[in-house]
Amino acid sequence: MTTLGAAIDDLMATIAARAGGDPAHSYTAALIAAGPRRCAQKLGEEAVEAALAAGSEDADALTKEAADLLYHLGVTLHACGVSGEAVAAELAARRGRSGLEEKAERG
Repeated sequence: MTTLGAAIDDLMATIAARAGGDPAHSYTAALIAAGPRRCAQKLGEEAVEAALAAGSEDADALTKEAADLLYHLGVTLHACGVSGEAVAAELAARRGRSGLEEKAERG
């Protein structure tokens, strides 16, 4: 069974490989060519769809929407020049800290 981390690593590699492709033949390339704002818009749409699926308590729908959300997050990160490694490093820096403590430091 594939772990979520491995699946995200594979997803990020696929996004990077397709990013410079022909937008007429690659949805990923088309999104990235449209720019960070369009990528962010799609990310927001998918986040709402995932939240609605969670609220409906439909595990299958949530699973599908979560996959869409992770894909669009990866595309948006790529479009904005943020690597998966940078996000992983930020998560590692937060490990072992209270979420409430971390939020309080941000103000």
